[in-house]
Amino acid sequence: MPDGYSSSKKKDAYWDEVCGQEVSKVSRIRCMMQTLDIRTFVVLLLVIPFGFMGIYFHGQKLTYFLRPLWQSPPKPFIPIPHYYHENVSMGSLCKLHGWKLRDYPRKVYDAVLFNNEIDMLTIRWKELSPYITQFVLLETNSTFTSIPKPHYFAINRERFDFVEPRLTYGTIGGRFRKGENPFVEEAYQRVALDHLLKIAGIEDGDLLIMSDVDEIPSAHTIDLLRWCDGPPPIVHLNLNNYLYSFEFHVDHSSWRASVHQYQKGKTRYAHYRQTDYLLADSGWHCSFCFRKVTDFVFKMKAYSHTDRVRFTHFLDPKRIQNVICNGDDLYDMLPEEYTFKDIVAKMGPIPHYYSAVHLPSYLLNHADEYRYLLPGNCIREAG
Repeated sequence: MPDGYSSSKKKDAYWDEVCGQEVSKVSRIRCMMQTLDIRTFVVLLLVIPFGFMGIYFHGQKLTYFLRPLWQSPPKPFIPIPHYYHENVSMGSLCKLHGWKLRDYPRKVYDAVLFNNEIDMLTIRWKELSPYITQFVLLETNSTFTSIPKPHYFAINRERFDFVEPRLTYGTIGGRFRKGENPFVEEAYQRVALDHLLKIAGIEDGDLLIMSDVDEIPSAHTIDLLRWCDGPPPIVHLNLNNYLYSFEFHVDHSSWRASVHQYQKGKTRYAHYRQTDYLLADSGWHCSFCFRKVTDFVFKMKAYSHTDRVRFTHFLDPKRIQNVICNGDDLYDMLPEEYTFKDIVAKMGPIPHYYSAVHLPSYLLNHADEYRYLLPGNCIREAG
């Protein structure tokens, strides 16, 4: 007799003995259920299903909360103290930093990849305009996630007449490769920006600002770097970090913006860490600072971290409006930190911040036009 048949007979005999009589398969299942206690039922019917639901809806939160266990913090930056006052001469400012005043300032190129941030670009270029030799802007007909889009800058170009004589503008066709990692498309566009900089006429020793449109260096920071000899050839800029508007001050930890002394054949436009040096208090990073709710929806679907849109209701306009006014996270994520202390400290809504001191001057001089960016004005246009 086969072993499998013998084993099956033994199981049947076991359940006949437990149930006290010879039973059918259906009756045997009922008998098995009768032998389970209430705790087992709770585990099977409640704990396990709810556990799976919790992982499905909040698995990302769990991953981020446990980040200190699986990812070490990056190497600390070497901070460079930043000295400035409008009544202190440039020679004195250079000396305070341990640098020397140049006989003439370096040329400065401000280069950006452009998506649709018309207001942020206006505030940025108005802030930097006195000190920029050439503005370089590249846009494409595709987002990083291969969504077709218009050339928003070209459509609104007349708004930027104040930089037209110093503007190098270029376009590049998107590759529209569905399913590809968005960071590949982003890298492709940054390589194209390198070529556009050459067309703009950048030369060795010129300063190149590498940052996203919403990472705005302060004018006096760029003026300092162009007039002083002695700064590191590459320096990251420590920017005050804001979300949705200048009402929600997240922290002082934005660092991706950088300024480079250009070297032909070596300098490459990038948005990652390229040096250990970080110049303190050098400007503003206003992330997701849009006028219209539809702009939030577009950005959430368009930029490289589109995987964070885990559920379609994240894109609901009413939800987005409530998130903005509460200072909550658009993606319902935990803070991206490397220690449990920092994660816990930043959990929950961002506190309202009512100071509008030391913001870009153009923003304050045109407050009526950009009221939505100032404290106390969280309601957005529908779009």
